[in-house]
Amino acid sequence: MERAMLWFKCAAVHDPVRPVLKRPAIIGWEAKQREVDLVIERAFKGDELLRRMQGWLTVDVEAAIDIIQRHGKLKVLDGYDLVVEAPGRSELEALSQKLKEAFGEEAWLEPMAKTLLA
Repeated sequence: MERAMLWFKCAAVHDPVRPVLKRPAIIGWEAKQREVDLVIERAFKGDELLRRMQGWLTVDVEAAIDIIQRHGKLKVLDGYDLVVEAPGRSELEALSQKLKEAFGEEAWLEPMAKTLLA
């Protein structure tokens, strides 16, 4: 399994940015006749996190998700980093090429080095 960080150009300031999950979503309820204290804390899945970035990035997020899902999958790694996972390096390279064809310099991958666990 190969992983890569997914980078985009920010629509507001045109700097390179990558989506990260700063805090999980907190979902709760409002009731008419009583108070409901129950809340659920849940992190976004990879595609959910990227969809939330629509309008903040210079690319069409749905088109990017479609391209990525043909070659790998989006994943939130360690509850923070949005990464692309692919079965091998060749799939990551193919995905990188497709992103470049679709978006030019507006979206790219940065391969992650494999580290050994102690």
